[in-house]
Amino acid sequence: MTTPTRAGATAGAGESGLRWWQRAPRIPTLALFAVVALALLGTFALILATVEAERTQREQAARTSGILASLDEIVRATMSGETGQRGYFITSDTRYLAPYREGAAQYTADLARLREQMGSDLPIEQSRLLAEIGRLGDAKWAEMSDVIDLVAQRRIPDAHARVLSDEGQLAMQGLRRAVARLEDIERVKLDEAVERAAVAESRILPSLAALFVVIVCALALGLWQAIRKAEAEALAEGAAAIAEARDRADLLAKELNHRVKNLFAVILAIVKMSARGDTAAAPAVDRIAKRIHALVTAHEVTQGTGQDQTVDFADLIGKVIAPYKSSSERCELTGGTMVLPGKHAVPLGLVLHELVTNAVKYGAWSQAGGLLRVTWSHAGGQARVVWEEHGVATSAPEPGREGFGSALIRSSERQLDGTIERRFGESGIVVEMTFPLMDEGA
Repeated sequence: MTTPTRAGATAGAGESGLRWWQRAPRIPTLALFAVVALALLGTFALILATVEAERTQREQAARTSGILASLDEIVRATMSGETGQRGYFITSDTRYLAPYREGAAQYTADLARLREQMGSDLPIEQSRLLAEIGRLGDAKWAEMSDVIDLVAQRRIPDAHARVLSDEGQLAMQGLRRAVARLEDIERVKLDEAVERAAVAESRILPSLAALFVVIVCALALGLWQAIRKAEAEALAEGAAAIAEARDRADLLAKELNHRVKNLFAVILAIVKMSARGDTAAAPAVDRIAKRIHALVTAHEVTQGTGQDQTVDFADLIGKVIAPYKSSSERCELTGGTMVLPGKHAVPLGLVLHELVTNAVKYGAWSQAGGLLRVTWSHAGGQARVVWEEHGVATSAPEPGREGFGSALIRSSERQLDGTIERRFGESGIVVEMTFPLMDEGA
């Protein structure tokens, strides 16, 4: 049975802990999609309006053309009838009655067609003009019919008197005016329909351009979201790999720590075995054993006790120095209580362990009479530790050559989020450390 890794468990917990609104698209994405949808609907509505305007224009054009043709035919038929009536009146030649009768039949058909084209649901002015055209046309044809009847009855003076009366002329003038007025109204309607269609068409291009821009933005947002998703997946895979590597590193560190403790135990056993049966060496063996026990304790301190636990700096420095301290090595530790976060124990403990081993090998404790002084204090959330050695002159390492101790100090400096400065002088080395006591994000 396999056990899920910490990274997988964390990822699963993170995904399951998300609410539906956290997994949903972000507000800008929804807003842009809403804009795209509105733009599509608006463009579709505009296209429908344009199609409707063009259809109305075509219908109005066909209607106006038919009405104008019918009005022209009515006037032309009336004029043709009047020409035949005048020829028959002047010459009494019945051949002139043919155009008259054709005009009368044409007038009747054109007037009926005009009424059909205009329809019954008309505005007041058009309805009045249509009725006036019918009334004046009928009056003109009635006048012409009376003249023809009088001529046929040989009542020439009466026919002459009827022709000379203003009734026919006034009817024809009124007919022309009514026809002209109705034609103007129909042309105005046609112009309005054409203008509406043109306005609707003029809105299409900007609307399509705006829709194109919105769609491009939506595509760009979709691409951005895809890139973000790919980056998030890559980060998730990286986080899983980092977590797995951290697990392996923790396992190796624990194994190394266990082996170091075993090594200390073996060394202690060898020391005790070497002095077995030699009573004169017993005091020295006891002192060596105590130093080895102190070294084990210092090693455990430098390995830390967990991120959430704390450690007192006085206890940390005391345990680090304990394996090397004796009556011949002078040491001064000065400072009050200074509680360190658990994450500072390892890097700070390693630095102190490096400094004390260097003091034993090369510094103040490498010769008799040397002095090691450590002072610490804290104020405003910042800790300050000063390590001073007196008795043996030290020199700075050669440029370009960095030993393990220098690399360790630089690494610990980053982990402490502070600074570690070293000064080398004739009296000894001085190391000054400053770092925050709390995390900035805490």
